[in-house]
Amino acid sequence: MLTSKQRAYLRGLANTTETILIIGKGEITDNIIMQADTALTARELIKAKLLESSAYSPREAAELIAEKCGADVVQVIGSKFVLYRRNPDEPKIVLPKVKKQ
Repeated sequence: MLTSKQRAYLRGLANTTETILIIGKGEITDNIIMQADTALTARELIKAKLLESSAYSPREAAELIAEKCGADVVQVIGSKFVLYRRNPDEPKIVLPKVKKQ
């Protein structure tokens, strides 16, 4: 679970990230899930776009893919969304620390 500070940090990183996953019409298939999973393992932070012909809303698609890949939804804006999953073996992104109360 991401804190608001970590989410804001990831949103900032996502501004310069290219969209690498495009979802068109039809269902979200195992192939799309596999592409997202592979990209999350390699990059940790991915940006996806939903075409207008898709049967899903951007929020629905983001939550479905995040659930299947074990990722967190960072943001959903318009037809684009950003997902994050830490790579346990080779982390590339260092998140701000969570303050203990």
